Amino acid sequence: MAKVEIYTKAFCSYCVRAKKLLRDKDVEFEEYDITLGGPRRTEMLRRSEGRSTVPQIFIDGRHVGGSDDLHALDREGRLDPLLKTA
Repeated sequence: MAKVEIYTKAFCSYCVRAKKLLRDKDVEFEEYDITLGGPRRTEMLRRSEGRSTVPQIFIDGRHVGGSDDLHALDREGRLDPLLKTA
């Protein structure tokens, strides 16, 4: 299974939606809460090339974008192959 990382904030409906999709697919993920900012927020900004909205999602280190991007990959049938990589 691929390594999935997701940067989130409290009370973010897009974050909830993205995590639900991953959970529905039985995908384990590492969640980084950046509600209060700090070094994880700085890390997210660097890794996502300045995107400041949440969630920001990475699969095996590859930036896939936010919740809408994740759902688009799923609709196009391109998410499952990404999640199954070693």
